[in-house]
Amino acid sequence: MDDQVSTAFLLTAAAGLSTTIGSGLALLVRKPGAKLMGFALGFSAGVMVLISFVELLPGSIQSIGFLPAHAGLLAGMAGFLVIDLLIPHDYVGEHDHHETPDANGLRRVSMLLILGIGIHNLPEGMVTFVSALQDSHLGLAVAVAIAIHNIPEGLAVSAPVYAATGSRRKAFLWSFLSGISEPVGAALAAVILLPFLSTTVLGWVLAIVAGIMISISLDELIPVAKSFGTEHTPILGIMTGMGVMAFSLWMLK
Repeated sequence: MDDQVSTAFLLTAAAGLSTTIGSGLALLVRKPGAKLMGFALGFSAGVMVLISFVELLPGSIQSIGFLPAHAGLLAGMAGFLVIDLLIPHDYVGEHDHHETPDANGLRRVSMLLILGIGIHNLPEGMVTFVSALQDSHLGLAVAVAIAIHNIPEGLAVSAPVYAATGSRRKAFLWSFLSGISEPVGAALAAVILLPFLSTTVLGWVLAIVAGIMISISLDELIPVAKSFGTEHTPILGIMTGMGVMAFSLWMLK
């Protein structure tokens, strides 16, 4: 069990700190191609939607029953909606900004964005941790999907910080710190869940996690993928993500 918990923490940390990849891209390339971003975000959404409906929700139904599992699914979606309403955040490319704020405005935008992304990353850390506790292969798949979608978050954090301060070091550091909240989320999940973990508790958690992942995919990843201005690249990414994930799960059976 200790090895499984350690693996879950490592996967969560790796997924969270992938924001630094986006930060590096922002500092080196400034703006990755729209087609690449649209496809990558669609791929991530496809992976998470398929995992939610094919692995997590069926596992929850088997543990606690059909109706409670779907209640947990909706509770997870509602919980993420509340977080999103209270602490909204934007991705780079999600909106067209016609006016460029001054340095002070950029600093304010940066701090609010870091706070928003950090809070949003807490449940994502819990998602990765719980998935890895259920099955290490499933945890790896979830970690990869979340890592892909964390790359534009790193872009979103580092770009305004660099524009406001002119410091690559500060831009990279703040991007790094925004990703730290995912291991923090995993730690919270461990403190809260591990002492009470049972088949019933795990069943509820799997359903809630599935709801969170579906919300992330439908409310954030897919709309943002479309916002990059590509036509069919996001749906190709979704199909590819689902296909790769389905093949991977089939190979693991």
